Amino acid sequence: MAIKLENVAIAVRDLEATISFFTDLGLTVLGRDTVSGEWTDTAVGLDGNHAKIAMLQTPDGQGRLELFEYLHPEAIETEPTLPNEIGMHRVAFSVDNIEEALATAARHGCHPLRGVGTYEDIYKLTYVRGPSGIIVMFAEELKKG
Repeated sequence: MAIKLENVAIAVRDLEATISFFTDLGLTVLGRDTVSGEWTDTAVGLDGNHAKIAMLQTPDGQGRLELFEYLHPEAIETEPTLPNEIGMHRVAFSVDNIEEALATAARHGCHPLRGVGTYEDIYKLTYVRGPSGIIVMFAEELKKG
């Protein structure tokens, strides 16, 4: 059986704010839609499923994020996850300049959980608390090529 990662889907509190955050980082919006009906109830396993969605893509064309904001049923707020909690952990991006990525995130009120660490002089890494509490990792390769 052939298998390929299609996308990572994330439920968000504010679709427009989250799109703005990720497009400022360089992702592009491939499409938007509002979905509901029997097919979504069946596929998602949630009766009365009605959501606004957007599909975003990384500049290299390889990574995709599907963002969705529930209209019905009402979205359930939870505490933002911690890096050591079981479940969806983070979305990670390679960046050319980690300081530039952090400046972009800061314009959206999103800041590192602690700071920027260096892994064996190979990568600079940081976790940022993004929109809707999403943990976003930035990784800048130090030894290019």
